[in-house]
Amino acid sequence: MKLIIRNIALLLILSGCSEDQSEPVSYINPEITLNIPFGFPEFNSAVYTNVPTTYGVALGEKLFHEKKLSTDNTISCANCHMQEHAFADHNEKAIGIESRIGLRNPPPIQNMAFMNFYNWDGSKLQLEKQPLVPIITYEEMDSSILEVIAKLEADGTYEELFNKAFNGEGITADNIYNSIAQYEYTLISANSKYDKIKRNEGETFTADEAAGYAVFQDKCISCHSTELFTDQSFRNIGFPLNPDSEEGGRARVTLQTDDYMSFRVPSLRNIAYTAPYGSFGQFKTLKEVLDYLDAGVLDADNLDPILKANNNRIPLTETEKNNLISFLNTLSDETFITP
Repeated sequence: MKLIIRNIALLLILSGCSEDQSEPVSYINPEITLNIPFGFPEFNSAVYTNVPTTYGVALGEKLFHEKKLSTDNTISCANCHMQEHAFADHNEKAIGIESRIGLRNPPPIQNMAFMNFYNWDGSKLQLEKQPLVPIITYEEMDSSILEVIAKLEADGTYEELFNKAFNGEGITADNIYNSIAQYEYTLISANSKYDKIKRNEGETFTADEAAGYAVFQDKCISCHSTELFTDQSFRNIGFPLNPDSEEGGRARVTLQTDDYMSFRVPSLRNIAYTAPYGSFGQFKTLKEVLDYLDAGVLDADNLDPILKANNNRIPLTETEKNNLISFLNTLSDETFITP
């Protein structure tokens, strides 16, 4: 399927009804083709209301790397979402201005156009609502949207970029959020070895990878389902607890005790690039994750039923662990992490 693309001629009348008879300025801002990869679900509804455009995406990418979004002009979105790490971070927790430490590990930004929840706790249901969070958070950018707008207006290079992207509307809060979201909607990863095998493009699994795929289908697919490799549910899987007293997992959003320390199931795509693992980087390697699940997780009243049914563990032999890691490495999309 394809998001239907059409060229729109955007007309901005600069002279109004005054005596100035200047010619109107016309911007041609084509929408960008987003293809749904083989086997992927439909786009979420917001993609159709904030359709990525040529100028919108270009502006969003520029803002994604713009340090003026932070109060001291030192931190951009790209500081915590690095392309070489599948737009995730290599630190256990996010590090903001003045080396302030955040609550959680920055999740990767990939296949956002297909997601129904954002952030570890699903606090945002629409990608356009997310960019304000790091801008105003004390441990991240510690700024305000009014401060950001003032900086962009003073820059001198942004006014025309916003006009081209948003029909002459100029620099506004919504246009900042929408352009960043448009850029992030284009960050689609679906060109790994696994994808090429599924598309019958001549690739084949090695014996270890095939054995690991079998282990995955037997012991992992209940949570990491669909071609997104996440069912987008929220689960408590008994990982070590974040010592920060502010942490409550999904319960921070729902205020329900049943959601305490439940987090959105992460996608396993590009997992080889996104270490450390866990909501606050509890594990340095995939082997550490698998060893922990095998040895037994922390008990809790709301521990995931799958784990409860298996004595709070996912039993794995050393061979199964090694083979599973081999399979997970086939989910690496080198083209996605290359600028």
